[in-house]
Amino acid sequence: MRVSPQQLEGALARGLAPVYLLFGDEPLQLGEAAALIRERARTQGFSERTVLEHGRDFDWSALAGEAGNLSLFAERRLIELRVGGDKGGDKLGRDGADAIRAHCRQPPPDVLLLIIAPGLEFKALKAKWAETLEQVGVIVQVRAPQGGQLAQWLDGRLRRAGFQPDRDAVALLAERVEGNLLAADQEITKLQLLRDGGPLTAEGLLEAVTDSARYGLFDLADAAVAGDRARVDRVLRGLAAEDMPQPLVLWVLAREARKLAAVAFAQTHRQDVGAVLRSHQVWDARRPAVMAAAKRLGLRRLWALLARCADADLAIKGRLDQDPWTLLAEVAEGLAAPGRHG
Repeated sequence: MRVSPQQLEGALARGLAPVYLLFGDEPLQLGEAAALIRERARTQGFSERTVLEHGRDFDWSALAGEAGNLSLFAERRLIELRVGGDKGGDKLGRDGADAIRAHCRQPPPDVLLLIIAPGLEFKALKAKWAETLEQVGVIVQVRAPQGGQLAQWLDGRLRRAGFQPDRDAVALLAERVEGNLLAADQEITKLQLLRDGGPLTAEGLLEAVTDSARYGLFDLADAAVAGDRARVDRVLRGLAAEDMPQPLVLWVLAREARKLAAVAFAQTHRQDVGAVLRSHQVWDARRPAVMAAAKRLGLRRLWALLARCADADLAIKGRLDQDPWTLLAEVAEGLAAPGRHG
């Protein structure tokens, strides 16, 4: 049987299989899946755990020997086979494939085998040893979620931590961690230390992660929308001096540019501006400033600024040979620029 990491807990609740294979290059989910299996095994009486480390000179007969040993201290035992290490997790060889296949043909009733193989390639599951394992056991592949799957994963993680995040908070966290689930886990743990659970907005998330900043990111957005070019320059310099993460500065500026572009489009095409403002969660007190800024800048200039945001994103990721802070300053100053006749 094959299950996803999200389905593993439910599968374990229905009963333990004699063999589990975990593979994939996403370390957080791999470690948590292994921990779930170990804990479930412990509650089911598998009180003794033996670890076999596969390496260059590994003797595969050790698996059969360990599985056949009688323990003096426990009736049920967990054997954890860690495959690969620095030698590559997909290099089982004929001996390894035969050893695993033999074990799965007649798994001992008092032994649970957990195989952890981070480097195993998906194509290896077509081998006979993997097919035999799947007939009696469970295969779990972990992979880093992307796009909507990442947002869904982060939303669930935040909620289990006691928060009720809105869509912008999840989007900000997704952009901050860039698919690195270990970093995401650290950020959520830090949030738990810095603030109580409950509703979580993007503003609340930023307050937590930028607590020591001399200038706030939303000060930059407010100054740009107000057209206060001198204050934009002061705040941006302050953020750079405080080593504010560049992706967070870009996120705030790009969000403001997208919001203004949507309002400008509605103004230009005589659409319901109020509906656009509500969809972008613009507070009543900020609506006059946002509408004035959209009219001041115009749709064409706002689209050009969004294109520069894309350039800044590439520069931050090292894919464009330009200084990220220079591009961020260009976007911020562009948002604060006077009107065509200003």
